[in-house]
Amino acid sequence: MQARMEFPNEMLADTAKAINLLYKTAHSSGVDPKVLELVHLRASQINGCGPCVDAGARAMRKAGESDERMLSVPAWRETPYYSEPERAALNLAEYATRLADRPDAVPDEVWDEAAKHFDVNELSGVILWIAVTNLFNRLNVTTRTQAPQAW
Repeated sequence: MQARMEFPNEMLADTAKAINLLYKTAHSSGVDPKVLELVHLRASQINGCGPCVDAGARAMRKAGESDERMLSVPAWRETPYYSEPERAALNLAEYATRLADRPDAVPDEVWDEAAKHFDVNELSGVILWIAVTNLFNRLNVTTRTQAPQAW
């Protein structure tokens, strides 16, 4: 598959600056960076974004994550590798990424479980990071941006 265009191109250069500001905001919310990496990887897997799945796995490996935790993200419910806050964030990421799958896109029980583990700033950071990840995913998938060839 060939990319349709290189992102960001000149027209979207300011967009990259805005995305970087959103990135910094989410990552300064007090949330454990490992939680944000899990959320990024899971949303990217759902959306089929090769560059983001690749980048997420690389970031997790660089942060010292185990292969078990990295490779079992799609089956996080069936594995023992994640803490309760991580599980709440992963669940929120799935619901917030698949908004059209159900009438109540993010049910109260999903929200309440996340709110139980994160204060308002942290929860804001998780939500922002889910949204930014979905933005990255949509730009990359639409333009058919490719992941790097090799690790």
